[in-house]
Amino acid sequence: MTPVVRLEAVSKRYAGRVTAVDGISLSIGPGELVAVTGPSGSGKSTLLHLLGTLDRPSAGSVHVAGHDVSRLSDRRLSDVRAATIGFVFQQFHLAAGVPAVDAVADGLLYRRVRHAERRRRAVAALTRVGLAQRLDHRPHELSGGEQQRVAIARAVVGEPAVILADEPTGNLDTASGAAVLDLLHDLHAGGTTVVVVTHDHQIAGNLPRRLELRDGRLVNDSIVDKR
Repeated sequence: MTPVVRLEAVSKRYAGRVTAVDGISLSIGPGELVAVTGPSGSGKSTLLHLLGTLDRPSAGSVHVAGHDVSRLSDRRLSDVRAATIGFVFQQFHLAAGVPAVDAVADGLLYRRVRHAERRRRAVAALTRVGLAQRLDHRPHELSGGEQQRVAIARAVVGEPAVILADEPTGNLDTASGAAVLDLLHDLHAGGTTVVVVTHDHQIAGNLPRRLELRDGRLVNDSIVDKR
């Protein structure tokens, strides 16, 4: 089975001096639920950006859905990213004054989907995350947990193969964070590959696979036995 994402001896250096990711090789298969953990500055977010093709590696190769990223033009890479990957960040990145349904529909702009179909899919995605009654609410009218659910709906509206979530509960209270994690588990149960970057060891310990980074290196790749 072809991995959703595969890294081969990948390194990422900035300004030719700072090595944020150092020689990492790994594969993430369809339907996996993975935690990426490690101390601050260990390279977690950089790794997520490489997995999501937001950054290109300084060395090594990144393969997404069978495509070698280095061989793709920027336009073709954008197409592959839009079709394959959904992103959820600690910051919700919702534009002020924009209703939830429009914010989610905008997630399909790069898919060249007609307006009416974008809106139909946005309504379905918001319903999926429990916000059917909040379609026309703007960010200031939503709680932090609801804003993160809008962000998740925007990430899944294109039905990507993989969701990459960078500290998705970092700005939420305990109850809202738990609800967001439950939603990510539900997406995984539906067949979506989910990768969660977290500094929270409790969150990481409750996910089936854990990747631990330190000083830019992958120091542990373990499967958690939940039986």
